[in-house]
Order: sequence, then structure tokens, then C-alpha cells
Amino acid sequence: MTTGQPVTAPAAQPGLGAAGNHQPANLGDILERVLDKGLVIAGDIRVNLLDIELLTIKLRLVVASLETAKDVGIDWWESDPWLTGDDGGVREENKQLRARVAELEAASSRDEEDG
Repeated sequence: MTTGQPVTAPAAQPGLGAAGNHQPANLGDILERVLDKGLVIAGDIRVNLLDIELLTIKLRLVVASLETAKDVGIDWWESDPWLTGDDGGVREENKQLRARVAELEAASSRDEEDG
């Protein structure tokens, strides 16, 4: 925690919209502006005991439209198999692995019968 003079925000002026004009801003205008420009909220939570850090949690939240997110290079949803339905060959690999395990088990049981 830091010490010093408290910081106070300027008093809100009624009737000012998000752009600083004298028209009231409605929720739709504010949401459109946030999604168009994007909004990042970041924070850290640290738990210390006798100057020993026990736990650190880093929180990052990005609110933006899909187009804005793509413009800044955030597009994880396009390659996420859970969201795209593309298993990336996992089913075929799983099928091959099961067949290989069955072969190995059969060979192992033949060795036990012979030995």
C-alpha cells in the first residue's frame, strides 16, 4: 500500500456523453464504443504472510467486438477444438492408439501362454 495524497476524480458533469458532447449517452452508445475500441481490465491479487508470498492471482479481462479482437491479434476461438468442432485428428489418433494397445496386449498374452 502506498502513502501520500489521496487522488480524487473530477466531479461528473450531468448530461455529458462518452464523447464529451452535451447529449446524454445511453447504454447502447456506451456498449458500441467499448466494443469498437475495446476495454482491458487488469489486476493482481497477492497473499503474503510475513513477507513470504503464498499466492498470486493475475486477472486479465478483455471486452471487445470480434473484429476489434482480431485486429489486435486475439483470435483463440478460431482454433479452439471445443468451439470449432474440429478435433484435429484426435479421434483418428485415438483409434490408432487403441488398435496398437490391443496388438500389444494380444502379443503379451501369447508370450505368457508360450512362456
